[in-house]
Amino acid sequence: MSEPDRPALSGLEQLQLLLAGAVPPVPIAVTLDFHLIELEAGRVVFAGTPSLAVYNPIGSVHGGWIAAILDSACGCAVHSRLRPGQTYTTLELKTVFHRALSADVPVRAEGRVVQIGGRAGFSEAELRGLDGTLYATATSTCLVIQPV
Repeated sequence: MSEPDRPALSGLEQLQLLLAGAVPPVPIAVTLDFHLIELEAGRVVFAGTPSLAVYNPIGSVHGGWIAAILDSACGCAVHSRLRPGQTYTTLELKTVFHRALSADVPVRAEGRVVQIGGRAGFSEAELRGLDGTLYATATSTCLVIQPV
């Protein structure tokens, strides 16, 4: 999909193309090794398995990796509700780390829209292991940008 085609698609349609592999993966997701696995309007799920490459000096997964996957889940939940021509940017992300995460533990970040309006979108996300263990949560405020 070329850049000129993007404004003609809703946010949900753009993300459906990503999920289907019809457009290249997003660079940050490639770099940090997580990917979109579920999608519906107002809800997304990312999956990833952190490696030793994202460890911090104290021997656990760096909070930046956790914040990045949660930011993607919060942001893409809002993205999935945008009309054609609208874009967004994250204004605020609050992340709460509930327990340490180790390498090679598969996790899922589920993001949901709490409310979306003409100027702002509010979302939340949880990062859980496949066994249900809660590792972190996040809330986000996104600025909804109207077409010019």
